[in-house]
Amino acid sequence: MQLSEQELIRRENLGKIRELGIDPYPPIHYKVNTLASEIKEKFEEDSKEFEEVCLAGRLMMKRIMGKASFAELQDSSGRIQLYVMRDEVCPGEDKTLYNTLFKKLLDIGDYIGVKGYVFKTKMGETTVHVNELVLLSKSLKPLPIVKTKKDPETGEMVTYDAFTDPEMRYRQRYVDLVVNPQYRKIFKTRAGIIREMRRFFDEKGWLEVETPALQPIHGGAAARPFKSYHNTLDMDLYLRIANELYLKRLIAGGYDGVYEIGKMFRNEGMDRTHNPEFTSMEIYVAYKDYEWMMEMVEQLLHRITVAVLGTPVAKVGEREIDFTPPYRRLSMMDAIEEYAGIDIRGMDEEALRKVCKDLHIDVDPSMGKGKLIDEIFGEKVEPHLIQPTYITDYPIEMTPLAKKHRTEEGLVERFELFVNTSELANAYTELNDPLDQRQRLQDQLKLAERGDDEAMALDHDFLRAMEYGMPPMSGLGIGIDRLTMLLTNQSSIQEVIFFPQMKLEK
Repeated sequence: MQLSEQELIRRENLGKIRELGIDPYPPIHYKVNTLASEIKEKFEEDSKEFEEVCLAGRLMMKRIMGKASFAELQDSSGRIQLYVMRDEVCPGEDKTLYNTLFKKLLDIGDYIGVKGYVFKTKMGETTVHVNELVLLSKSLKPLPIVKTKKDPETGEMVTYDAFTDPEMRYRQRYVDLVVNPQYRKIFKTRAGIIREMRRFFDEKGWLEVETPALQPIHGGAAARPFKSYHNTLDMDLYLRIANELYLKRLIAGGYDGVYEIGKMFRNEGMDRTHNPEFTSMEIYVAYKDYEWMMEMVEQLLHRITVAVLGTPVAKVGEREIDFTPPYRRLSMMDAIEEYAGIDIRGMDEEALRKVCKDLHIDVDPSMGKGKLIDEIFGEKVEPHLIQPTYITDYPIEMTPLAKKHRTEEGLVERFELFVNTSELANAYTELNDPLDQRQRLQDQLKLAERGDDEAMALDHDFLRAMEYGMPPMSGLGIGIDRLTMLLTNQSSIQEVIFFPQMKLEK
Protein backbone atom coordinates (compact mmCIF):
# COMPACT_ATOMS: atom_id res chain seq x y z
CA MET A 1 0.00 0.00 0.00
CA GLN A 2 1.51 3.29 -1.12
CA LEU A 3 1.00 6.11 1.37
CA SER A 4 0.84 9.82 0.63
CA GLU A 5 3.12 12.30 2.37
CA GLN A 6 0.29 13.34 4.69
CA GLU A 7 -0.49 9.74 5.57
CA LEU A 8 3.17 9.11 6.42
CA ILE A 9 3.23 12.20 8.64
CA ARG A 10 0.10 11.05 10.48
CA ARG A 11 1.60 7.62 11.11
CA GLU A 12 4.73 9.28 12.47
CA ASN A 13 2.53 11.40 14.74
CA LEU A 14 0.73 8.25 15.85
CA GLY A 15 4.04 6.71 16.92
CA LYS A 16 5.09 9.87 18.77
CA ILE A 17 1.78 9.96 20.62
CA ARG A 18 2.35 6.40 21.80
CA GLU A 19 5.90 7.35 22.87
CA LEU A 20 4.32 10.00 25.11
CA GLY A 21 2.43 7.22 26.87
CA ILE A 22 -0.90 8.34 25.41
CA ASP A 23 -3.25 5.71 23.96
CA PRO A 24 -4.45 7.11 20.59
CA TYR A 25 -7.48 4.78 20.68
CA PRO A 26 -8.41 4.65 24.38
CA PRO A 27 -11.18 2.40 25.71
CA ILE A 28 -13.32 5.11 27.25
CA HIS A 29 -16.84 6.12 28.14
CA TYR A 30 -16.68 9.84 27.42
CA LYS A 31 -19.67 11.42 29.13
CA VAL A 32 -20.86 14.01 26.61
CA ASN A 33 -23.53 16.26 28.10
CA THR A 34 -24.35 18.66 25.29
CA LEU A 35 -24.04 19.32 21.55
CA ALA A 36 -22.52 22.19 19.59
CA SER A 37 -25.89 23.22 18.16
CA GLU A 38 -27.52 23.27 21.59
CA ILE A 39 -24.84 25.59 22.95
CA LYS A 40 -25.06 27.96 19.97
CA GLU A 41 -28.86 28.07 20.09
CA LYS A 42 -29.34 28.49 23.84
CA PHE A 43 -26.29 30.18 25.32
CA GLU A 44 -26.80 33.57 26.92
CA GLU A 45 -23.98 35.42 28.64
CA ASP A 46 -25.83 35.82 31.95
CA SER A 47 -26.89 32.16 31.97
CA LYS A 48 -25.31 29.48 34.18
CA GLU A 49 -26.60 26.67 31.96
CA PHE A 50 -23.29 25.97 30.20
CA GLU A 51 -20.74 26.43 33.00
CA GLU A 52 -19.64 22.78 32.77
CA VAL A 53 -19.88 21.34 29.27
CA CYS A 54 -18.44 18.17 27.81
CA LEU A 55 -18.33 17.69 24.03
CA ALA A 56 -16.75 15.21 21.65
CA GLY A 57 -16.17 15.29 17.92
CA ARG A 58 -13.64 15.87 15.17
CA LEU A 59 -10.97 18.55 15.29
CA MET A 60 -11.65 20.56 12.13
CA MET A 61 -9.39 23.59 12.53
CA LYS A 62 -6.39 24.73 14.62
CA ARG A 63 -5.04 28.27 14.85
CA ILE A 64 -1.96 28.20 17.08
CA MET A 65 -1.18 31.48 18.84
CA GLY A 66 1.61 30.67 21.30
CA LYS A 67 0.28 29.90 24.77
CA ALA A 68 -3.34 30.17 23.60
CA SER A 69 -5.00 28.81 20.48
CA PHE A 70 -8.33 28.62 18.75
CA ALA A 71 -9.77 25.46 17.24
CA GLU A 72 -13.03 24.13 15.88
CA LEU A 73 -14.79 20.94 16.95
CA GLN A 74 -17.46 19.31 14.78
CA ASP A 75 -19.92 16.93 16.40
CA SER A 76 -23.09 15.33 15.02
CA SER A 77 -24.97 18.65 15.26
CA GLY A 78 -22.46 21.10 13.80
CA ARG A 79 -19.33 23.08 14.64
CA ILE A 80 -18.29 25.18 17.61
CA GLN A 81 -15.19 27.23 18.35
CA LEU A 82 -12.76 26.15 21.08
CA TYR A 83 -10.37 28.37 23.05
CA VAL A 84 -7.41 26.38 24.36
CA MET A 85 -4.96 27.93 26.84
CA ARG A 86 -1.76 26.09 27.69
CA ASP A 87 -1.93 26.74 31.42
CA GLU A 88 -5.60 25.73 31.59
CA VAL A 89 -5.21 22.29 29.98
CA CYS A 90 -1.78 21.79 31.60
CA PRO A 91 -2.12 23.32 35.10
CA GLY A 92 1.13 21.77 36.40
CA GLU A 93 4.73 22.08 35.26
CA ASP A 94 4.35 19.46 32.51
CA LYS A 95 3.11 21.27 29.39
CA THR A 96 3.46 18.25 27.05
CA LEU A 97 -0.28 17.93 26.43
CA TYR A 98 -0.41 21.40 24.91
CA ASN A 99 3.09 21.99 23.53
CA THR A 100 3.51 18.57 21.93
CA LEU A 101 0.19 16.78 21.60
CA PHE A 102 -2.14 19.66 20.78
CA LYS A 103 0.23 21.93 18.87
CA LYS A 104 2.22 19.33 16.91
CA LEU A 105 0.63 15.87 16.89
CA LEU A 106 -3.12 16.43 16.64
CA ASP A 107 -4.29 16.54 13.02
CA ILE A 108 -7.46 17.74 11.35
CA GLY A 109 -9.98 14.91 11.54
CA ASP A 110 -8.82 13.52 14.90
CA TYR A 111 -11.56 12.80 17.42
CA ILE A 112 -11.13 14.73 20.66
CA GLY A 113 -13.10 15.30 23.82
CA VAL A 114 -13.18 18.64 25.64
CA LYS A 115 -14.54 19.94 28.92
CA GLY A 116 -14.90 23.56 29.89
CA TYR A 117 -17.30 26.49 30.05
CA VAL A 118 -18.98 28.62 27.39
CA PHE A 119 -18.35 32.31 26.77
CA LYS A 120 -18.51 34.83 23.95
CA THR A 121 -15.39 36.34 22.42
CA LYS A 122 -14.98 40.05 21.76
CA MET A 123 -16.09 39.29 18.20
CA GLY A 124 -19.33 37.79 19.54
CA GLU A 125 -18.40 34.16 18.73
CA THR A 126 -19.89 31.56 21.07
CA THR A 127 -16.88 29.57 22.26
CA VAL A 128 -15.95 26.78 24.64
CA HIS A 129 -13.11 27.72 26.99
CA VAL A 130 -11.34 24.38 27.29
CA ASN A 131 -9.89 23.23 30.62
CA GLU A 132 -9.58 19.54 29.72
CA LEU A 133 -8.67 17.95 26.36
CA VAL A 134 -8.30 14.27 25.50
CA LEU A 135 -7.54 12.40 22.29
CA LEU A 136 -10.31 9.88 21.55
CA SER A 137 -9.23 8.54 18.15
CA LYS A 138 -6.37 9.34 15.79
CA SER A 139 -7.16 9.70 12.07
CA LEU A 140 -4.58 8.33 9.65
CA LYS A 141 -5.97 9.77 6.40
CA PRO A 142 -6.35 13.52 5.81
CA LEU A 143 -9.83 14.80 5.11
CA PRO A 144 -10.35 16.62 1.79
CA ILE A 145 -9.47 20.30 2.11
CA VAL A 146 -12.51 22.23 3.28
CA LYS A 147 -12.68 25.98 3.59
CA THR A 148 -15.23 27.96 5.55
CA LYS A 149 -16.23 31.59 5.64
CA LYS A 150 -18.82 33.55 7.53
CA ASP A 151 -21.97 34.56 5.67
CA PRO A 152 -22.13 38.37 6.12
CA GLU A 153 -25.94 38.32 6.29
CA THR A 154 -26.63 35.35 8.57
CA GLY A 155 -23.35 35.17 10.46
CA GLU A 156 -23.30 31.40 9.86
CA MET A 157 -20.15 29.59 8.78
CA VAL A 158 -20.50 28.42 5.17
CA THR A 159 -18.50 25.52 3.74
CA TYR A 160 -17.01 25.69 0.24
CA ASP A 161 -14.30 23.89 -1.77
CA ALA A 162 -15.62 20.70 -0.20
CA PHE A 163 -15.82 17.08 -1.36
CA THR A 164 -17.71 17.72 -4.63
CA ASP A 165 -17.07 14.76 -6.98
CA PRO A 166 -20.36 12.78 -6.84
CA GLU A 167 -18.69 9.43 -7.47
CA MET A 168 -16.22 9.98 -4.63
CA ARG A 169 -18.97 11.28 -2.37
CA TYR A 170 -21.11 8.15 -2.89
CA ARG A 171 -18.15 5.75 -2.57
CA GLN A 172 -16.86 7.44 0.57
CA ARG A 173 -20.07 8.58 2.21
CA TYR A 174 -18.26 8.56 5.58
CA VAL A 175 -16.04 11.36 4.28
CA ASP A 176 -18.90 13.14 2.52
CA LEU A 177 -20.91 13.41 5.73
CA VAL A 178 -17.94 14.91 7.58
CA VAL A 179 -16.91 17.57 5.08
CA ASN A 180 -20.40 18.21 3.68
CA PRO A 181 -22.52 18.07 6.85
CA GLN A 182 -25.39 19.81 5.06
CA TYR A 183 -26.20 16.47 3.40
CA ARG A 184 -27.00 14.95 6.77
CA LYS A 185 -30.28 16.86 6.66
CA ILE A 186 -31.40 14.71 3.72
CA PHE A 187 -31.16 11.55 5.77
CA LYS A 188 -32.76 13.18 8.80
CA THR A 189 -35.71 14.08 6.57
CA ARG A 190 -35.77 10.55 5.20
CA ALA A 191 -35.99 9.16 8.72
CA GLY A 192 -38.78 11.63 9.47
CA ILE A 193 -40.74 10.50 6.41
CA ILE A 194 -40.59 6.85 7.48
CA ARG A 195 -41.40 7.71 11.11
CA GLU A 196 -44.49 9.74 10.16
CA MET A 197 -45.64 7.05 7.72
CA ARG A 198 -45.45 4.43 10.47
CA ARG A 199 -47.31 6.71 12.85
CA PHE A 200 -50.12 7.21 10.35
CA PHE A 201 -50.57 3.47 9.76
CA ASP A 202 -50.19 2.48 13.40
CA GLU A 203 -52.85 4.99 14.46
CA LYS A 204 -55.27 3.18 12.17
CA GLY A 205 -54.48 -0.18 13.74
CA TRP A 206 -52.61 -1.71 10.79
CA LEU A 207 -49.81 -4.14 11.65
CA GLU A 208 -46.19 -3.71 10.59
CA VAL A 209 -44.80 -7.09 9.48
CA GLU A 210 -41.73 -8.66 7.89
CA THR A 211 -41.74 -10.99 4.90
CA PRO A 212 -38.92 -12.98 3.24
CA ALA A 213 -36.25 -11.14 1.26
CA LEU A 214 -35.09 -14.48 -0.19
CA GLN A 215 -37.96 -16.06 -2.11
CA PRO A 216 -38.22 -19.32 -4.09
CA ILE A 217 -40.42 -17.59 -6.69
CA HIS A 218 -40.04 -13.98 -7.76
CA GLY A 219 -43.48 -12.41 -7.88
CA GLY A 220 -45.58 -9.38 -7.10
CA ALA A 221 -44.15 -7.15 -9.83
CA ALA A 222 -42.91 -7.13 -13.41
CA ALA A 223 -39.14 -6.97 -12.96
CA ARG A 224 -35.96 -8.96 -13.51
CA PRO A 225 -34.76 -10.57 -10.25
CA PHE A 226 -31.36 -11.23 -8.74
CA LYS A 227 -30.78 -14.98 -8.56
CA SER A 228 -28.95 -16.88 -5.84
CA TYR A 229 -28.53 -20.48 -4.67
CA HIS A 230 -29.00 -22.07 -1.25
CA ASN A 231 -26.56 -24.93 -0.63
CA THR A 232 -28.40 -26.71 2.18
CA LEU A 233 -31.79 -26.65 0.49
CA ASP A 234 -30.21 -27.32 -2.92
CA MET A 235 -32.47 -24.77 -4.61
CA ASP A 236 -32.44 -21.46 -6.42
CA LEU A 237 -33.62 -18.41 -4.51
CA TYR A 238 -34.37 -14.87 -5.65
CA LEU A 239 -33.97 -11.54 -3.91
CA ARG A 240 -37.47 -10.17 -3.72
CA ILE A 241 -38.68 -7.76 -6.36
CA ALA A 242 -41.81 -7.13 -4.25
CA ASN A 243 -43.40 -8.38 -1.04
CA GLU A 244 -46.96 -8.23 -2.37
CA LEU A 245 -47.79 -11.93 -2.50
CA TYR A 246 -46.64 -12.56 1.07
CA LEU A 247 -48.55 -9.57 2.44
CA LYS A 248 -51.71 -10.78 0.70
CA ARG A 249 -51.23 -14.20 2.30
CA LEU A 250 -51.36 -12.43 5.68
CA ILE A 251 -54.64 -10.73 4.77
CA ALA A 252 -55.98 -14.18 3.86
CA GLY A 253 -54.74 -15.25 7.31
CA GLY A 254 -57.11 -12.84 9.02
CA TYR A 255 -55.43 -9.45 9.43
CA ASP A 256 -57.42 -6.40 8.36
CA GLY A 257 -54.34 -4.35 7.45
CA VAL A 258 -50.63 -5.13 7.13
CA TYR A 259 -47.69 -3.09 5.89
CA GLU A 260 -43.96 -3.48 5.46
CA ILE A 261 -41.15 -0.98 4.88
CA GLY A 262 -38.13 -2.74 3.47
CA LYS A 263 -35.58 -3.31 0.74
CA MET A 264 -36.53 -4.56 -2.72
CA PHE A 265 -34.05 -5.72 -5.36
CA ARG A 266 -34.44 -5.46 -9.13
CA ASN A 267 -31.75 -6.49 -11.59
CA GLU A 268 -32.38 -3.60 -13.95
CA GLY A 269 -30.78 -0.46 -15.30
CA MET A 270 -29.60 2.42 -13.15
CA ASP A 271 -30.37 6.09 -13.63
CA ARG A 272 -31.28 9.15 -11.58
CA THR A 273 -34.50 7.54 -10.30
CA HIS A 274 -33.50 3.84 -10.23
CA ASN A 275 -31.14 1.93 -7.95
CA PRO A 276 -31.07 -1.90 -8.01
CA GLU A 277 -31.59 -1.92 -4.23
CA PHE A 278 -34.34 0.43 -3.06
CA THR A 279 -36.72 0.94 -0.15
CA SER A 280 -40.43 0.45 -0.63
CA MET A 281 -43.48 0.59 1.58
CA GLU A 282 -46.34 -1.77 0.71
CA ILE A 283 -49.65 -1.90 2.54
CA TYR A 284 -52.80 -4.03 2.09
CA VAL A 285 -56.13 -3.27 3.75
CA ALA A 286 -59.10 -5.63 3.66
CA TYR A 287 -62.55 -4.61 2.43
CA LYS A 288 -61.27 -1.52 0.56
CA ASP A 289 -60.90 -0.57 -3.12
CA TYR A 290 -58.70 1.72 -5.16
CA GLU A 291 -61.08 4.67 -4.82
CA TRP A 292 -60.69 4.51 -1.03
CA MET A 293 -56.94 4.09 -1.45
CA MET A 294 -56.63 7.30 -3.48
CA GLU A 295 -58.18 9.28 -0.63
CA MET A 296 -55.96 7.55 1.93
CA VAL A 297 -52.80 8.33 -0.08
CA GLU A 298 -53.76 12.01 -0.27
CA GLN A 299 -54.17 12.15 3.52
CA LEU A 300 -50.90 10.29 4.06
CA LEU A 301 -48.73 12.41 1.76
CA HIS A 302 -50.23 15.68 2.97
CA ARG A 303 -49.51 14.70 6.57
CA ILE A 304 -45.94 13.56 5.85
CA THR A 305 -45.10 16.70 3.88
CA VAL A 306 -46.40 19.02 6.58
CA ALA A 307 -44.61 16.98 9.28
CA VAL A 308 -41.15 17.14 7.64
CA LEU A 309 -41.36 20.49 5.81
CA GLY A 310 -43.89 22.44 7.87
CA THR A 311 -45.91 23.05 4.69
CA PRO A 312 -47.73 20.90 2.08
CA VAL A 313 -45.70 22.56 -0.69
CA ALA A 314 -42.33 21.06 -1.62
CA LYS A 315 -39.70 22.95 -3.60
CA VAL A 316 -38.40 20.68 -6.37
CA GLY A 317 -35.89 22.42 -8.60
CA GLU A 318 -37.64 25.50 -9.93
CA ARG A 319 -41.07 23.97 -9.32
CA GLU A 320 -43.36 23.98 -6.33
CA ILE A 321 -45.22 20.70 -5.80
CA ASP A 322 -48.41 21.03 -3.78
CA PHE A 323 -49.48 17.88 -1.91
CA THR A 324 -52.75 19.42 -0.74
CA PRO A 325 -55.69 17.13 -1.65
CA PRO A 326 -57.47 16.42 -3.90
CA TYR A 327 -55.15 15.30 -6.73
CA ARG A 328 -56.09 15.25 -10.39
CA ARG A 329 -57.42 11.90 -11.69
CA LEU A 330 -56.98 10.87 -15.32
CA SER A 331 -57.49 7.46 -16.89
CA MET A 332 -54.54 5.99 -18.80
CA MET A 333 -56.45 5.98 -22.10
CA ASP A 334 -57.54 9.60 -21.62
CA ALA A 335 -54.00 10.60 -20.68
CA ILE A 336 -52.54 9.05 -23.87
CA GLU A 337 -55.24 10.70 -25.96
CA GLU A 338 -54.64 14.07 -24.27
CA TYR A 339 -50.86 14.13 -24.53
CA ALA A 340 -50.12 11.88 -27.54
CA GLY A 341 -53.22 12.80 -29.55
CA ILE A 342 -54.11 9.13 -30.21
CA ASP A 343 -57.05 7.06 -29.00
CA ILE A 344 -55.66 3.54 -28.49
CA ARG A 345 -58.85 2.05 -27.03
CA GLY A 346 -59.60 -1.34 -28.60
CA MET A 347 -56.30 -1.60 -30.47
CA ASP A 348 -54.69 -5.02 -30.78
CA GLU A 349 -50.96 -5.72 -30.53
CA GLU A 350 -50.30 -5.15 -34.23
CA ALA A 351 -52.03 -1.77 -34.18
CA LEU A 352 -50.13 -0.72 -31.08
CA ARG A 353 -46.84 -1.65 -32.73
CA LYS A 354 -47.73 0.62 -35.65
CA VAL A 355 -48.52 3.46 -33.21
CA CYS A 356 -45.12 2.99 -31.57
CA LYS A 357 -43.43 3.06 -34.97
CA ASP A 358 -45.30 6.23 -35.97
CA LEU A 359 -44.31 7.86 -32.69
CA HIS A 360 -40.66 6.74 -33.11
CA ILE A 361 -40.78 4.64 -29.92
CA ASP A 362 -38.36 1.70 -29.85
CA VAL A 363 -39.99 -1.66 -29.07
CA ASP A 364 -38.95 -5.31 -29.41
CA PRO A 365 -40.77 -8.55 -30.37
CA SER A 366 -41.01 -9.77 -26.74
CA MET A 367 -43.38 -6.93 -25.81
CA GLY A 368 -47.07 -7.73 -25.54
CA LYS A 369 -49.96 -5.25 -25.49
CA GLY A 370 -49.29 -4.17 -21.93
CA LYS A 371 -45.64 -3.35 -22.51
CA LEU A 372 -46.40 -1.50 -25.75
CA ILE A 373 -49.01 0.69 -24.04
CA ASP A 374 -46.57 1.31 -21.18
CA GLU A 375 -43.90 2.45 -23.65
CA ILE A 376 -46.32 4.91 -25.29
CA PHE A 377 -47.40 6.23 -21.90
CA GLY A 378 -43.84 6.60 -20.61
CA GLU A 379 -42.66 8.44 -23.72
CA LYS A 380 -45.62 10.75 -24.34
CA VAL A 381 -47.41 11.26 -21.01
CA GLU A 382 -45.05 11.01 -18.05
CA PRO A 383 -43.01 14.15 -18.90
CA HIS A 384 -46.20 16.24 -18.48
CA LEU A 385 -47.20 14.95 -15.03
CA ILE A 386 -45.78 17.56 -12.66
CA GLN A 387 -48.33 18.14 -9.88
CA PRO A 388 -49.61 15.01 -8.07
CA THR A 389 -51.76 13.16 -10.62
CA TYR A 390 -53.50 9.80 -10.41
CA ILE A 391 -53.35 7.80 -13.65
CA THR A 392 -56.15 5.25 -13.36
CA ASP A 393 -57.77 2.26 -15.08
CA TYR A 394 -54.96 0.36 -16.78
CA PRO A 395 -55.26 -2.30 -19.51
CA ILE A 396 -55.62 -5.77 -18.03
CA GLU A 397 -52.46 -6.99 -19.82
CA MET A 398 -50.33 -4.56 -17.78
CA THR A 399 -51.49 -5.66 -14.35
CA PRO A 400 -51.92 -9.39 -13.64
CA LEU A 401 -52.67 -8.90 -9.92
CA ALA A 402 -55.42 -6.27 -10.10
CA LYS A 403 -59.17 -6.82 -10.18
CA LYS A 404 -61.05 -6.31 -13.45
CA HIS A 405 -62.72 -2.92 -13.76
CA ARG A 406 -66.29 -2.99 -12.54
CA THR A 407 -67.63 -1.12 -15.60
CA GLU A 408 -64.89 -0.91 -18.28
CA GLU A 409 -64.16 -4.07 -20.30
CA GLY A 410 -60.47 -4.90 -20.74
CA LEU A 411 -59.30 -2.63 -17.89
CA VAL A 412 -58.35 -3.15 -14.25
CA GLU A 413 -58.87 -1.01 -11.17
CA ARG A 414 -55.38 0.36 -10.75
CA PHE A 415 -53.80 3.75 -10.24
CA GLU A 416 -50.31 5.12 -10.23
CA LEU A 417 -49.49 8.45 -8.61
CA PHE A 418 -47.11 10.57 -10.67
CA VAL A 419 -45.29 13.57 -9.22
CA ASN A 420 -42.68 15.68 -11.01
CA THR A 421 -42.75 13.28 -14.03
CA SER A 422 -41.98 10.12 -12.00
CA GLU A 423 -44.11 7.36 -10.51
CA LEU A 424 -44.32 7.67 -6.74
CA ALA A 425 -47.05 5.16 -5.82
CA ASN A 426 -48.82 2.17 -7.35
CA ALA A 427 -52.11 0.68 -6.11
CA TYR A 428 -54.90 -1.71 -7.07
CA THR A 429 -58.24 -3.00 -6.11
CA GLU A 430 -56.65 -6.40 -5.56
CA LEU A 431 -57.67 -9.47 -7.51
CA ASN A 432 -59.09 -12.11 -5.14
CA ASP A 433 -60.64 -14.52 -7.67
CA PRO A 434 -58.25 -17.53 -7.66
CA LEU A 435 -59.39 -18.86 -11.04
CA ASP A 436 -58.98 -15.50 -12.77
CA GLN A 437 -55.61 -15.07 -11.04
CA ARG A 438 -54.36 -18.47 -12.21
CA GLN A 439 -55.26 -17.69 -15.83
CA ARG A 440 -53.52 -14.32 -15.72
CA LEU A 441 -50.34 -15.78 -14.29
CA GLN A 442 -50.43 -18.47 -16.99
CA ASP A 443 -50.65 -15.66 -19.55
CA GLN A 444 -47.51 -14.21 -17.96
CA LEU A 445 -45.73 -17.51 -18.59
CA LYS A 446 -46.51 -17.14 -22.28
CA LEU A 447 -44.86 -13.71 -22.27
CA ALA A 448 -41.82 -15.22 -20.57
CA GLU A 449 -41.61 -17.83 -23.33
CA ARG A 450 -41.50 -14.96 -25.85
CA GLY A 451 -38.44 -13.57 -24.07
CA ASP A 452 -39.97 -11.12 -21.59
CA ASP A 453 -37.55 -11.47 -18.65
CA GLU A 454 -39.78 -9.26 -16.47
CA ALA A 455 -42.87 -11.47 -16.76
CA MET A 456 -44.26 -12.80 -13.47
CA ALA A 457 -43.74 -16.38 -12.35
CA LEU A 458 -46.56 -18.76 -11.39
CA ASP A 459 -46.72 -19.03 -7.58
CA HIS A 460 -48.79 -22.12 -6.75
CA ASP A 461 -48.71 -21.50 -2.99
CA PHE A 462 -50.09 -18.00 -3.46
CA LEU A 463 -52.91 -19.42 -5.59
CA ARG A 464 -53.58 -22.00 -2.89
CA ALA A 465 -53.90 -19.20 -0.32
CA MET A 466 -56.42 -17.49 -2.59
CA GLU A 467 -58.40 -20.73 -2.96
CA TYR A 468 -58.83 -20.90 0.81
CA GLY A 469 -60.55 -17.53 0.49
CA MET A 470 -59.12 -14.03 0.24
CA PRO A 471 -61.23 -10.98 1.18
CA PRO A 472 -61.61 -7.97 -1.12
CA MET A 473 -58.81 -5.52 -0.45
CA SER A 474 -56.76 -2.66 -1.79
CA GLY A 475 -52.98 -2.59 -1.87
CA LEU A 476 -50.45 0.21 -2.28
CA GLY A 477 -46.71 0.58 -2.83
CA ILE A 478 -44.77 3.83 -2.31
CA GLY A 479 -41.10 4.34 -3.17
CA ILE A 480 -39.44 5.78 -0.07
CA ASP A 481 -36.36 6.90 -2.01
CA ARG A 482 -38.38 8.85 -4.57
CA LEU A 483 -40.55 10.44 -1.89
CA THR A 484 -37.38 11.51 -0.09
CA MET A 485 -36.03 12.96 -3.34
CA LEU A 486 -39.16 15.09 -3.69
CA LEU A 487 -39.16 16.35 -0.11
CA THR A 488 -35.42 17.13 -0.03
CA ASN A 489 -35.23 18.71 -3.50
CA GLN A 490 -32.80 16.15 -4.91
CA SER A 491 -32.67 15.16 -8.58
CA SER A 492 -30.69 11.92 -8.10
CA ILE A 493 -31.68 8.84 -6.11
CA GLN A 494 -28.02 8.36 -5.16
CA GLU A 495 -28.26 11.49 -3.00
CA VAL A 496 -30.92 9.97 -0.73
CA ILE A 497 -29.35 6.51 -0.30
CA PHE A 498 -26.41 6.32 2.08
CA PHE A 499 -24.56 3.70 0.03
CA PRO A 500 -25.87 3.47 -3.56
CA GLN A 501 -24.70 0.64 -5.80
CA MET A 502 -21.66 1.46 -7.90
CA LYS A 503 -19.10 -0.29 -10.09
CA LEU A 504 -16.13 -1.79 -8.31
CA GLU A 505 -13.49 0.78 -7.50
CA LYS A 506 -10.42 0.49 -9.72
